[in-house]
Amino acid sequence: MTRAVLSLGSNLGDRLGHLRCAVSTLGDAMLVVSGVYETPPWGDPDQPAYLNAVLLVQDSAATPYDWLERARAAERAAGRTRDPQRRFGPRTLDVDVVAVWGDDDEPVLSDDPELTLPHPRAHLRAFVLRPWIDIQPYGRLPGHGWLTDLLNADPVAADALELRPRPDLALESTA
Repeated sequence: MTRAVLSLGSNLGDRLGHLRCAVSTLGDAMLVVSGVYETPPWGDPDQPAYLNAVLLVQDSAATPYDWLERARAAERAAGRTRDPQRRFGPRTLDVDVVAVWGDDDEPVLSDDPELTLPHPRAHLRAFVLRPWIDIQPYGRLPGHGWLTDLLNADPVAADALELRPRPDLALESTA
């Protein structure tokens, strides 16, 4: 069995609809869904604001690469196209595999460029850490520490101040 934390983000088109599409695509693997946050763009400021959320998923047969394929399938279902010239550009849906734990509840570590685990920049992203705290208040990012400590550290703390909770936006599946 593996558990994984997946980060969702959308800033094009029906942003909430794209996040809901990801939740629906993951189906029975879903354990917990965070609240939705509106966040300024990260990495490339010349684009619309994002809606972000984090999911905790579990599947007794899934490998880390299965989670990556499911993330890509959700992106395809939302009409995601990748612009190789703009790495942090706008997108209908971005689903990142942030961390994976195996049967023994030990974190899976990988330095494969296709699937680096844990995600190499998750500890720097308030839009990942804050929603993750919603669903695992005492969570830890493997190799980096407690989520709350990471969220309050520089430079993440400044970014965290720009996150806006959106309790008016429910992320339940519409399927």
